[in-house]
Amino acid sequence: MNEMLKTKSVGNYIELEDKYGAHNYHPLPVVLAKGEGVFVWDVEGKKYFDFLSAYSAVNQGHCHPKIVEALISQAQELTLTSRAFYNDSLGPYEEYMHQLFGFDKMLPMNTGAEAVETAIKICRKWAYEKNNIEENKAIIVVCDGNFHGRTTTIISFSSDPDSNKNFGPYAPGFISIPYNDLEALGQVLTLPNIAGFLVEPIQGEAGVYTPATDYIAKAHQLCKDNGVLFIADEIQTGIARTGSLLAVCGNCTCESKCERQATYVKPDILILGKALSGGVYPVSAVLADDEIMMVIQPGQHGSTFGGNPIAAKVAIAALDVVKEEQLIQNARVLGELFRREIQRIIDKNDLLVLVRGKGLLNAIVVNDSTESSTAWDICLALMHNGLLAKPTHGNIIRFAPPLTITEAQLMECIAIIEKTVLNFTKK
Repeated sequence: MNEMLKTKSVGNYIELEDKYGAHNYHPLPVVLAKGEGVFVWDVEGKKYFDFLSAYSAVNQGHCHPKIVEALISQAQELTLTSRAFYNDSLGPYEEYMHQLFGFDKMLPMNTGAEAVETAIKICRKWAYEKNNIEENKAIIVVCDGNFHGRTTTIISFSSDPDSNKNFGPYAPGFISIPYNDLEALGQVLTLPNIAGFLVEPIQGEAGVYTPATDYIAKAHQLCKDNGVLFIADEIQTGIARTGSLLAVCGNCTCESKCERQATYVKPDILILGKALSGGVYPVSAVLADDEIMMVIQPGQHGSTFGGNPIAAKVAIAALDVVKEEQLIQNARVLGELFRREIQRIIDKNDLLVLVRGKGLLNAIVVNDSTESSTAWDICLALMHNGLLAKPTHGNIIRFAPPLTITEAQLMECIAIIEKTVLNFTKK
């Protein structure tokens, strides 16, 4: 079967997925077969810069040898025990996470959505057992434009109709307010039964919507003043993507002072995923101090694969790579260069409106309506020119290359973007 598929064209592979797979994604028409560092190759051997990084899961680059070796080595010894028994990998991993992020406890899961669900459960249980909220009355505040996953609970508080239309009835217990609006947050926190505020430091899926510099710090203080848990979803923004270890600058390992270090806040609950594994294996985690985490007792939450030996070894290797290769610093320096160069391109054409972002999580806004195909068509042109990116919210294109990218490679990619934009003609 594999040998037969090797002779197939891009169209053949796309036809197979279209015929036998659920149509829950709308991919660009490229079929990838290999990845290394910042590059991917399709089945016909064409080479591309990857400017999506599996939605920031591949911050350390494709198939990083240290992370792959960790997976292979552990897979040859012990893959899974379930949490019915102890294993010799989980404890060292939990200690590593404690030392790096500064929280008393970690609850390991597999996917980002699972981790968000876990944080919601912890927050509610804390509210009833520690904060005197009447059982089944807890409310968690979220933001318009959020993206925390696609489980039935999470889509219940999504403002994206593609995520929730015809998937009801919806789970109660959530209030949504405008993002980057401290007044709205302050007002809602005065309502009874508010247990937590779940927020992305930067809204990635919403188009890399970057809030005011002091928004996160002031939102955290409002939560603290009102006895509400501040829950940071750093699944996409965490692990060096925005130029610090976390977008909230938690325990940043930067050699020089981060530009947002002065506004650092320690979330009450921190949610991690994606690049926690370097894109090699599903790994996510929820971190909190004892006063919050210890409300979860045996039998009240878990996962067959959560905390398995492979995940533990892969996560440690992935985080080691971030430090050893100075990916935090690289993301910060090259992110500034990227936005400066893209602004130069914007200044000499009317196809693009603005560039925004932090570190190497950035987006450009296309000068067209959200219903137009212009952003999609630009991505098709970029693909033709050797760079892969994807639109979000209609007229926005997200750019998030692996953090291992060099300045020379980034400048080559900027040249591709400039060539594509300047030669592009709207349909």
